[in-house]
Amino acid sequence: MALAALLIAVITLPLSSPARGELTIIEHPVEASRPLRLLVIGDWGRKGRYNQSGVAKQMGKVAEDVSIDMVVSTGDNFLDDGLASVDDKAFHESFVDVYTAKSLQKPWYLVLGNHDYRGDVLAQLDPALRNIDSRFICMRSFVVEAGEDHYDWREVAPREAYIENLLKDLDTAMKRSRATWKVAVGHHTMRSVSSHGDTQELLQLLLPVLKDNSIDLYINGHDHCLEHISSRDSCSPIQYFTSGGGSKAWRGVFRPNDDKLEFFYDGQGFMSLEVDGDLARAVFYDIDGQALHSWSLSKSRRLQVDQPPICSCSSKIRSCSSNLDAKSIYAVSSS
Repeated sequence: MALAALLIAVITLPLSSPARGELTIIEHPVEASRPLRLLVIGDWGRKGRYNQSGVAKQMGKVAEDVSIDMVVSTGDNFLDDGLASVDDKAFHESFVDVYTAKSLQKPWYLVLGNHDYRGDVLAQLDPALRNIDSRFICMRSFVVEAGEDHYDWREVAPREAYIENLLKDLDTAMKRSRATWKVAVGHHTMRSVSSHGDTQELLQLLLPVLKDNSIDLYINGHDHCLEHISSRDSCSPIQYFTSGGGSKAWRGVFRPNDDKLEFFYDGQGFMSLEVDGDLARAVFYDIDGQALHSWSLSKSRRLQVDQPPICSCSSKIRSCSSNLDAKSIYAVSSS
């Protein structure tokens, strides 16, 4: 069944209560005879501005073409200061009235970003929002099987205890899973060549848990761009994907790290992910709906397209990708 094919652990590390408890598990049924398909978008909620509406339009087209099952948000859902209350008009202006395509009327599983914590974070977590739009599924951490700024840290303090318990719960949930593919979704970057760069706290605290549980992909937002980075660690070849191009982008920052850069695009866009048995495929799209980069991997054969990236760099970094088209990548990986 498709449920056994994919486990998505949606985690918020502001790095449920400090008391230890198992992560909520949401079962998302998918027809056994078809792949599981989803879109990933992050850093989007700007009331349609900064090309948010344009990205949403292309998401609708791709979602219709591939017939998605769900959408995953990597956080910063309402910029710049989260929601003020459950009655905040921003919920309509940045979500309900923007992602209107019929093909996007699927469950949205959302992680919280740092900007979401600037508002009334409990409002964004309130089930009352589902009465307004049933797609909106937002919790601090859960598992889907298939100047001075104010931050609302209610229910996550004391911070050290919260993080310790969350990591234990995450480890437990992943160890119990028999999924072929395991994907962790968070807001903050773990590996990134853009403005926020690597997050050392995640590398120290979260990465060992992901490695120990053979996590395949870590997907995040936070940096307003699209990225794909491969780990050089042969013992745990995690793929790092950044999908944070939901609206405001073009920061013009490029800072290489020690891992292998497969693709970087400084503009707006989103990502799709398809899981079919032991084969996974990810594609990045820009605001025009053009496929910019594609990656796929067959677990049974461990086949992955792996070529040195060709960077097109100028005073304002725009993109960097492998010199292979989507068809070539797919053909090699699935042969």
